[in-house]
Order: sequence, then structure tokens, then C-alpha cells
Amino acid sequence: MSSRKPRSVANPLESAITTPSERILKECHGLYIDNENGLVKIASSLGLRLLPPRKKIIVMIMGNHSAGKSSFINWYVEEHIQKTGVAIETQGFTFITSGRKRESLTGNATLHLYPHFRPLLEFKGVTDYLSAEISTSKQKKFNLVTFVDTPGLVDGDMIYPFDVNCAITWLGEQADLIFVFFDPMGQALCKRTLNIVERLSEKCGDKLMFYLSKADEAGKETDRQRVMMQIVQELCRRPGLNKCGFEMPTIYIPNPQKPSRCVNQIDGVCQTIEKTINQAVQKTLDQLEKDCDLICSTIHGRLEQDRADVTYSRSVRLHSFLCGAVGVFLPVLFILSFIVSTFSKEQLGEMLGEGAALTFTIFTGVVLYFWEWIPEDGQVVFVIVFGAFCYLLLLLAKHFAGKRVKTLSKKEKRVMTDYRDYIQDIVKTKKGKLYEWYLQQCAAEYDL
Repeated sequence: MSSRKPRSVANPLESAITTPSERILKECHGLYIDNENGLVKIASSLGLRLLPPRKKIIVMIMGNHSAGKSSFINWYVEEHIQKTGVAIETQGFTFITSGRKRESLTGNATLHLYPHFRPLLEFKGVTDYLSAEISTSKQKKFNLVTFVDTPGLVDGDMIYPFDVNCAITWLGEQADLIFVFFDPMGQALCKRTLNIVERLSEKCGDKLMFYLSKADEAGKETDRQRVMMQIVQELCRRPGLNKCGFEMPTIYIPNPQKPSRCVNQIDGVCQTIEKTINQAVQKTLDQLEKDCDLICSTIHGRLEQDRADVTYSRSVRLHSFLCGAVGVFLPVLFILSFIVSTFSKEQLGEMLGEGAALTFTIFTGVVLYFWEWIPEDGQVVFVIVFGAFCYLLLLLAKHFAGKRVKTLSKKEKRVMTDYRDYIQDIVKTKKGKLYEWYLQQCAAEYDL
């Protein structure tokens, strides 16, 4: 068992990273996936299943078609990755993330990159409409974000090649943030969009954020307010969405060549993403401690159970030995008594010696005394009962022998103890230092 601290392999583009959040998420991820002493490997050896924490938050963007979902992603990344237009450009799910080089991945490769999303395979037809776009951009907080661009939603006769409602709902449950874009051009009240939003609100309403996208295209301020009132009224008609404190900021992609008087709160979207990243750091550190406690408690329970198993095994081994010994000794003594009775004391003394001969004479004398005490017509019955009793003792010996439980070997106990010490001395200490370092970035020195 090695006690070295885990190493995580950094790619060239990550070597210059200095942000506290990324460093903490990266190091926590390394504690899980380390080949020698990773928490995933340790948990697996104990029969537990742990998933390494994601190094990035997941932001899912949904809305009707042409709501500006892809345009927002391109603006945030500052690279033209997703197609944009009035037509339904996004027909499937696209993961947009940062990486070493510009690359496009298909369905199976995407699921290898994101093993957390393998349950998507249960939705028939989704894999063929699943892709990933890897960009080298490091703009804003993109190196800590993975966007999920969803299919544009429409009503009517539009047929999707998979169950789009269930797939979006499931992805929304896995995401850290869900942005719902309503555009002011007549499609904002798409019933399919509202149905999915209502379902998501029941399961993960705290993740939902509503935005009026393309707000600069809504005409005058009065027109914009009218559109927002229509959307809010439609949302409030649904019990699951009729909540206090409802907000729907107006956003649009800034264009220096087309200045607009409309208030643009798109920077607030970036602040929401950054806030969620900071919360993800805290959740990751808390989850790291919970997973450490889970592993340590499991090891403690296994070692305690092994001690109880060892005591129990010794007890049943003793019972098995006693029953077997008596079950063999009694019939052997019974038979030897009759054999020894055919020899005289002198003959026994010559063959066994005086001490052994005396011992045999005493034992055989006791057996023969009880045998003579039994009436002749009951001796056959006694032999049958006596044989059955000895046979029962042998069965009991076999029964006790079968009740012995498997206990841990010395090597297994040593490995478990080393794992526990490693987690207590290395992982938890590292977690404490990361938490302290994280707090130093945001709290005053005297508060610490």
C-alpha cells in the first residue's frame, strides 16, 4: 500500500490555470481517480460505488426553437461552435466543453467522455442525436462549464426521433443549472416547453432560471413588457410554476453595430454561472468528506465484523471438535473394552506397560460394568441407540464445521487498515487544506 499523494495528469492547456475553483475541483477529482490510492478504487475494493466529482458544472439551456440558445453559447465561448438561425438547427443534444484541441465527437464517444450520462442509452434513439463539441476557448469561466444545448421545442406535428420530453427532464435533473430561454417573437408560449418546465420545476425547481432572450428584438419597451406579461401569465396558470419571487431578466447578444436601449442583463447570467461554480466547489469538498467518512465507516464495520466472525468461528470450531471427538471416542472405547477384556493383566502389562495397562483396565472395567448391568434382552436395543447417538454427534460435528464463516486474512486486514490510515492522514488533511485555501480567497484574514 503506497502512501504517496495522488497525482492528477494535467493537460497542456490547464497548466496555466490559477483560479482557486478550478484548482480545487481538479485536485478533488484527482483524489478520486488516482490509479494507486484513488477513492474510487478503494471504494470498489470494499464493494462500494463512487463516482468522481465532475471538474465542471453542467449548464443545460432549453427553450423553443430560435430562442437564442446556440447564440448565447457562441457568445459565452467567444467562438462560433453551434449553428444559429431561424430554422431548427439543433435537433439533438450537444455538449460544449473546453479541451486540448478543437474536436467534434459523436454519440458513443460523447458518452465515454461523460460516463455520468450513460443512462441516456435507456432513451431509445437518443444516442444517434448526441454529440459533443470541444473548444480550446478559455473565455470567461468556460474552462469550468459544460453547456448542454437541447433541441429546439415546437408544438404541432413536429415528430422527434426520441422521447424529447423525458430526455430533457432527465438531463435537467443531472445539470447544475437550467436556463429556460423565452424569445419575444411569438414562440415563447410553446406548450411543449411549458410542460417540460413544469415537470422540471417539480423535481429541481431551484436550478431553473428564466430569461427573455433576444429582448432587443421585441420592439419598444411597451411591446417588451406586454410579451413578458403574457409569458408570466401563462406560467402562473400552471400550479407548479406559480411561485413567489419569479424573475425573468431580459438578455440579448451585444452588438456594437446595433445599439439598443433595452436593458441587457446578460452579465447577470455570467454571474449566475460563476456563483454556481463556487457552490459546486463547496459541494465537492463536502461530498469528499462524506465519501471519506463512508469508506472509513465501512472499513471499521468490516474489521469489527471480522473480529466477531473470528470469535464465532472459534466457538463453532470448538463445538465441532468436541462433538466429533466424543462421537469417535465412545464407540472406539466400547469396542476396545471387549477386545481388552480377552487379555489377562499380565498380557496387557507385557504389551502396553503397567501404567497403560492399568488405565485401559479401569476404562474397560467401567464400560463392562455398565454392559453387564444392562439386561440381555435390552443389549441389542442399547447398541442401536448408542450407535445412533454417536452418529448424531458426528452429524453435529459436521453441522458446526459448516457454520464456520470466512474471515479476513492478515493481508486483507492490513490493506484495509492502510486504506483507513491513508484517508485519515492524507485525503482528509488535503481536504482541510483545500477548504482553508478556498476560504482564504473570499474571507477576510481576521475571520479565519
